[in-house]
Amino acid sequence: MALDDSNIIEGQIEETPNQAVSELTGADMLMNLESMIKSHISGLDKLKEELKQYKELLDDIFKNDPTYQEHSEQAKEASKIKANTKKEILKRPQAADLDNKIKSFRSQIKETQGALSDYLREFQRLSGVNEIEGEDGEVREIVYVATLRRKSKF
Repeated sequence: MALDDSNIIEGQIEETPNQAVSELTGADMLMNLESMIKSHISGLDKLKEELKQYKELLDDIFKNDPTYQEHSEQAKEASKIKANTKKEILKRPQAADLDNKIKSFRSQIKETQGALSDYLREFQRLSGVNEIEGEDGEVREIVYVATLRRKSKF
């Protein structure tokens, strides 16, 4: 069977059956995406429930083992002693000063990371670029992480 090239214009792309599938409307793509999200949420909920059941079974095994219980009690007591010792050491001026500095630095890092995230989002929106070169010459990729939280019922 010979091909009829008379209707093909140079540069024109002829649609194949596979292309028709990929040319879903925005609404169709959104509905498919929403369906996949809901399916994954349900799947995660089921996996979490199964995990919870197996964890409870394993916890029951530990609760019913006398050797484990004895060691657990000893570990709790050692942990209490350690925590009290730490509190006493943190009362020393030098240790208290260092602890406050550490807390201050952690707070500054958290605030700076929040601001950087906002700047990166705006930079990406305005430039359309997902990479940025740092002052050290290293190229970094802008990455966003999406999570899903239950909405409070008020």
